[in-house]
Amino acid sequence: MIPGGSAGPAATLARVPALQAGPGEGRPFCTQELRNARLRYGFDPLRHSARVTPADLRRLRREVRARAVPSRPVRMLQQVLYKAGALTGERALADGKLRARLGGNGAAPRLLVRVDELPHYRVLDDPESYGPEAFERFHAIMAGAGVPYLLAMLPRVSRAPLDPRGEARRELSEQEGSRMRALLREGVTAALHGRDHRTRFASPRRHSELCGLDRAATEALLEEGLAELARHGIEPEVFVAPFNRFDARQLAWLAQRFAVVCGGPESIGGLGFQRTPVWRGEAVYLPAYAPFYGSAAQLRETLPAAIERAGGVWLPLVLHWGWEADAGWRDLEALAELIAPHAVPWSELLEAVDESRTGAGGAG
Repeated sequence: MIPGGSAGPAATLARVPALQAGPGEGRPFCTQELRNARLRYGFDPLRHSARVTPADLRRLRREVRARAVPSRPVRMLQQVLYKAGALTGERALADGKLRARLGGNGAAPRLLVRVDELPHYRVLDDPESYGPEAFERFHAIMAGAGVPYLLAMLPRVSRAPLDPRGEARRELSEQEGSRMRALLREGVTAALHGRDHRTRFASPRRHSELCGLDRAATEALLEEGLAELARHGIEPEVFVAPFNRFDARQLAWLAQRFAVVCGGPESIGGLGFQRTPVWRGEAVYLPAYAPFYGSAAQLRETLPAAIERAGGVWLPLVLHWGWEADAGWRDLEALAELIAPHAVPWSELLEAVDESRTGAGGAG
């Protein structure tokens, strides 16, 4: 039973402390809150004009408030609420109407499409289903529709990656590295996807390449992965954790190497249900949640209404090209046509991250 009695997930949600606004509305914005206001709302509280109402500033403060990572019991409750449908991706987004009132530019949402992963983590076990030919079909559909996307790139591939005892793995071939570089020239943005996608834990509920590693081991894993991609001329500014799982303390170590760290539904267990995008320390954390994380068929059902409501906010979407290969591509083709007018290159987000860090270009 969900803690809090029999009232159900919606009633319980209002009592989850990690999702409530706190006191102190009269104090100055802290650095993280200033950055969130600039990134999420295109608005700099230090330079706002008299036309902005006190009520909007109070609302903004609640929206960008710096929040601690919830306690483990709260994270567990949030996982239950997410699975029950009481916590959704819409709740994590910026308020489009508030953004418009504050003067944020653009009425259409800015879709950030993330794709996992190349090479596919199962390519050694099933090359016919998840080899280069299948990925080329995926890329042809996305490129043909004009959809820019972020691609989680895997520096090494493993045999039986869901078996933590496995050892067999190989580095990228020259052909794989060459194709990755060509994708960058075609407008794809690179992200580091761990080192070899081998889980450290056998249980599907704990699959992770990173969880439990100390700082030295985490940094060694990252450096090995970055060095392998650099050998092929690829230097990513974005990180996507295999299985979407990493420890909250590891975010600070990731922030030393990446401007943006992505997350997903599984990340709730480590960091809690968070706004998106949101500054956490010295990196921007960008989780994606259902209904914006799933198959093309699932996204097609919910995106039209979300696009109509979003009003210029960043909206992260996550696709897995292996899922679309299994499904036969038709839903992906329809989704690509739907999102093409609103999908933006990830370079736009990275530029906005830099501007929000320094205050350059903030609206107000």
